[in-house]
Amino acid sequence: MKIVNRGYVIVRPTSAFWDWANQFAEDDLRVEEGDPIEPNVYLIEEDFFDVEPLIEQNFKKIFKTELTMVNDDEGSWPEKLTIELFLSWFELEFGATVFDLEKADLKREG
Repeated sequence: MKIVNRGYVIVRPTSAFWDWANQFAEDDLRVEEGDPIEPNVYLIEEDFFDVEPLIEQNFKKIFKTELTMVNDDEGSWPEKLTIELFLSWFELEFGATVFDLEKADLKREG
């Protein structure tokens, strides 16, 4: 087992996000309250003491990624991507330790 030199933030969309996203989904693909949804995990700096600066530094990148996964037409996105809107559309969970249980080396795209 190896320790990866990154922390993480788990991003879980709230019902406010799904209200926006469902307008682009076909009826059989709409997300409803209580549906099991896999959150996304973003790796961040390993050593942090306060999450507020991390949110301020990264919320737009995360917000744009989450929106693009639903609809890559930026004209369909909210007019202003503010930190307040981000925090109302997503629940965040932070952690500082990432363990790699696999034997194969990590691969990175982009």
